[in-house]
Amino acid sequence: MLAQIFSPRASRLLMGGLIALILLAGCATAKEAPVAPAAEVRTLRVMTHDSFAISEGVLAAFETENNVKVQFLKSGDTGATLNKAILAKNNPLADVLFGVDNTFLSRALEEDIFDPYPSPLLAEIDDAFKLDASQRALPVDYGDVCLNYDKAFLAERNLAPPTSLTDLTRPEYKSLLVVQNPATSSPGLAFLLATIANFGEDGYLDYWKKLVANDVLVVNGWETAYYTEFSGSSGNGPRPIVVSYNSSPVFELIYAEKELQEPPTAALVAPKTCFRQVEFVGILKGAQQRQLAEKWVDFMLSKTFQEDVPMQMFVFPVNKNARLDEVFVRYLQIPEQPAEVDPQLITEKRAEWLNAWTETVLR
Repeated sequence: MLAQIFSPRASRLLMGGLIALILLAGCATAKEAPVAPAAEVRTLRVMTHDSFAISEGVLAAFETENNVKVQFLKSGDTGATLNKAILAKNNPLADVLFGVDNTFLSRALEEDIFDPYPSPLLAEIDDAFKLDASQRALPVDYGDVCLNYDKAFLAERNLAPPTSLTDLTRPEYKSLLVVQNPATSSPGLAFLLATIANFGEDGYLDYWKKLVANDVLVVNGWETAYYTEFSGSSGNGPRPIVVSYNSSPVFELIYAEKELQEPPTAALVAPKTCFRQVEFVGILKGAQQRQLAEKWVDFMLSKTFQEDVPMQMFVFPVNKNARLDEVFVRYLQIPEQPAEVDPQLITEKRAEWLNAWTETVLR
């Protein structure tokens, strides 16, 4: 019909105009189409003890992948953090709690602050670290609290390093040992538990009386013991034996001001001289971000986080697929047989043991 009514030239002009109108209409429609809003960034609250640390890049990767901002609520030492979580369990302060260790585990489970979560990453973790069969508290890292000694100090005085806890009561080690108060220090409590594992409930106080007679020094925290009283390269004190960690000598090597061929300190790792601390993570009951909380737990058990742990918190990964730095592999001293005390017994007896220790040692 168009060909009959209009001339060929007019027809071409008309068709061109129609095509232009169609294109313009299409552009107008595209411009007017609503733009989908960006997904809202959610917040995941993670409650931790004050020693928690993570590399910026590792954290950023988790936040980017999950479109989330992680808010860390540092809440004091392990005991204080757990107390806050228990007091707020009907209105939880966070979605996830990290840092409960095996000295406080049974209390956390009895207070029923965690929801079970059988993370698929548990398959990559040695059964020895899985202390909660209900899968409410999942293992993240471990560290061995051991006696450390200044190798040069002892060598200069022709003193052999101690080979057992009993050695520390001998006259040649008088005034050489500094420990932490177990009522105020996590490694101090671990060492107290090591003495209970060695000498039993009937004998540990007698052992501590002998230490007092041999002039043991008790300070409130690890920092004071290690950096002020210990004679090792990180400290300037008069005492060459200190309660610390089996990882401490390796860090002395890594962070030495000058290049060293070997660590200047060593750990006593003979049977039952070290106490193994295992730290756990759990999803708090009533968590507002349950799915994100599960992702965070999976993340903490993954190789990415696990391989970040040693240089950030000076403890070690529980994931058997995580690789340690070569320096750790070469110089880390592994306890032959850590001292063990049942977590349930610790919960039942902790206050009693601490009170008895205080009366015996600090009176």
